[in-house]
Amino acid sequence: MAESFSTDLIPAADRMDAWLWNARQVCGDCQFQVHKRTSFHGSIERRKVGGLDLTLFSSSALSFHKFPPFNVQPDSRACIVITQLAGLRQYRQDGKTAVLSKGDTTLIDSGLPWTSMCSGDCARLYLRIPLPFLESRFRGARVPNATRISGSRGLGTTLFNLMTSLYQQAGQLTEEEGAAAVDAYLRILTACVGGSRNGQGKTGPPAVPFSQILYYINQHLTEATLCPAEIASAAGISVRHLHRLFSRRGSTVNDWIRTERLKRCLQELSDPRIRGKSITEIALYWGFNDSAHFSHSFKKQFGMCPRSARSRQWLDPEPKPAPAFLSFSNLRHANFG
Repeated sequence: MAESFSTDLIPAADRMDAWLWNARQVCGDCQFQVHKRTSFHGSIERRKVGGLDLTLFSSSALSFHKFPPFNVQPDSRACIVITQLAGLRQYRQDGKTAVLSKGDTTLIDSGLPWTSMCSGDCARLYLRIPLPFLESRFRGARVPNATRISGSRGLGTTLFNLMTSLYQQAGQLTEEEGAAAVDAYLRILTACVGGSRNGQGKTGPPAVPFSQILYYINQHLTEATLCPAEIASAAGISVRHLHRLFSRRGSTVNDWIRTERLKRCLQELSDPRIRGKSITEIALYWGFNDSAHFSHSFKKQFGMCPRSARSRQWLDPEPKPAPAFLSFSNLRHANFG
């Protein structure tokens, strides 16, 4: 692919296929799932810094699964350091999950299967580092994959700022300057990961951002089996601690889930584009398995029954402009701090 690519000048019907083709030139063979083909948009930009590949991916909501060959030689494996620039995105590998928001970082082993998914527009940077080289920085210790490094405090903030600076200044740095900058970045990276490993489990439950827990819940609302035990396991915390987090916000876990499901049902019942779906179908889709319980909960929440909500004449709000999409062109001038 070219050093930069954008769907801006490509016919809408061809944008997704063009973006996927260019993405595969960087990532290899991946299984992609695009949520909305008709409105897809995205960009990819590749740069070099310190002899390493640094790629910006910006796209509409999509998910992908990467299954590397079984015969990948150890010397050819790489660690992908992912920095989230915008949006919320989930990364999974080796039984672990990292949910990144703007500023966060995680590491992925390219020699192992992994998945990534998001529900909206997002942008992220991939820095590809030879795994043996990075392992030498960890003094032979296993590189911790799918571990979230928070960009909201301490060294994690410094790590994020340095990575975005590396991307923005890549074209102006000499080879020696780029190598020195990458060396500084890796020193901070190893300090961030080392600090998080050494501090885990010593002072109580891990500090899991509540936004990550809500993201997991929202991604699994359609699953009728969603329960506190599953959510706690995904967040890496105890069920008791999960209940404590929701209690501080004046709710229970199950009440929160039910309210969010009811909101989704109200949205669909009020949407004239999906009048073909019955009330029961909508309720079942959003995780309710009893019609009477759904109707009772709906009326208690909104003061009307589901049938009334569907037949009510909703006033259309004033049209809102489409959200500005973060492409590689305006990312170049964005303030990531």
